[in-house]
Amino acid sequence: MPLNKTTLINAVAEATEMKKVDAEKAIKATIDTITKELGEHGSVTLVGFGTFKVSHRQARKGRSPKTGAEITIPAKIVPKFHPGKALKDLVSAHKDNKKKTAKKK
Repeated sequence: MPLNKTTLINAVAEATEMKKVDAEKAIKATIDTITKELGEHGSVTLVGFGTFKVSHRQARKGRSPKTGAEITIPAKIVPKFHPGKALKDLVSAHKDNKKKTAKKK
């Protein structure tokens, strides 16, 4: 099931026995803090989960989809997320279990 902000707030409120309003404040504060740090070109590491950081993309050549003409794509700074080992292992294990289940059918 996809998880959006509302369902995340509900899940956090239930798991922590917080009021939904308080869970929403906590999630908003977390997102705001991560966003502020990335805006200052910093990074945020949550051990076991992953690292949010800023990456610098160099300018490069590309093609216009409309005309096919060569264009220069400007350099830019973008946010990136690198999952931690525990998250990778969890996702990988879930993927393996899903494949086994699909093969049995």
